[in-house]
Amino acid sequence: MSATRSLVTGVGGYLPAEIVTNDDLAQTVDTSDAWIQERTGIRQRRRAAKDEATSDLAVEAARRALAAAGRTPADLDLIIVATTTPDLTFPATAAIVQRKLGAPVGVAFDVQAVCSGFVYALAVADGFVARGQSRCALVIGAEIMTRLLDYQDRTTCVLFGDGAGAFVLEPGAGQGTKADRGLLATALRCDGTKQDLLYVDGGPSTSGAVGHLRMAGQQVFRHAVVNIAEAVRAAADAAGVDMAEVDWFIPHQANQRILQGVAHRLGIEESRVVSTVAEHANTSAASIPLALDAAMADGRIGPGALLILEAMGGGLTWGAATLRL
Repeated sequence: MSATRSLVTGVGGYLPAEIVTNDDLAQTVDTSDAWIQERTGIRQRRRAAKDEATSDLAVEAARRALAAAGRTPADLDLIIVATTTPDLTFPATAAIVQRKLGAPVGVAFDVQAVCSGFVYALAVADGFVARGQSRCALVIGAEIMTRLLDYQDRTTCVLFGDGAGAFVLEPGAGQGTKADRGLLATALRCDGTKQDLLYVDGGPSTSGAVGHLRMAGQQVFRHAVVNIAEAVRAAADAAGVDMAEVDWFIPHQANQRILQGVAHRLGIEESRVVSTVAEHANTSAASIPLALDAAMADGRIGPGALLILEAMGGGLTWGAATLRL
C-alpha cells in the first residue's frame, strides 16, 4: 500500500560560541568537575551571548539544515519551533524565525513540551507533510536554558546549556512498510500529575516573571528510565520494527546515566547510542537534532539508517519516534 512519508532531507545544528566548563562553574557554585561528571557525564556546555535570542540560534540551525537539504527559505511553507525559552510571550518564536529567514507567508507556530518538544513538533509536522498540507517544513528545537537557571542551586544549574537544531521535512513516496524512508511512527505521552517533579516557578499568568527551573532529580531519573523505554517500544512496534533492527538510538541528552539506563532496559548496546551530553549538556528541545547533526557530521550516520529518537521533559511529557533517513 502506497503512503506519503515525511522525509528528513536536511539536518543542521548551531551552538553558541562561549564554552562554560565544569571548572568555570566551580568558581561561583559549590561544585566540582569530578562531582558533575560522576553524576551526569557533563564536561561542558555552551552559553548564548547576551545579545543572542532563541530565534537567533534557531535561524542559524535552520540555515544549515536548509543548505543540507538544498533548499532556501523561499521553499518553506511551514515552520515549527519547539522551545520553552521563547524570545517573547508572543508572537511565537517561529514567526520571528520566519521574518529573520525571509521565508514567505505560510504556517508558523511554536510547540511547548519542554525537552520532549522536538519529538512532539516532528509528530505535528508529519501531520502536515504526510497529508499534503506542506511541501517543505522546517522543524526546529531551540533553547537558551541558561536564562532559566538558579545559580544558587548546584543540582540544576550544572545540567543545562544553550543551542539549536533543525530538520527539513519534505514528502516522499513510500510503500507503507518499515523499509520506507522518513518518519515511520511516533508515540507521545504526558502525565500532568507529575508536574512538580520538573517545572519553572514562574509565568505570565501566575507570578508575572520568568522564574527558575526546579527539579526533583532522583524522581525524574526513575520516571525517565521506565517511561522512555515504554514509549520507545511503542514507537518501534507501531513501525513494525524490532529493537535489534535499529541502527542508532538518538536520545534526549539529559544525563549520561539516564541514557545508559534506558539503553540497558531496551537491550541496546551503548555502541549504538549517540551521546553528546558531555560536550553540550542538556539543551532541552534542541538536544535530539544537535546529537543527530553531530553523528552525521562525523560520518557515523548516513542515508538509510534506522533511528529511534526519544525524550522526556517537564509536564511530565515524553515520547519517541522511529525514523529512517
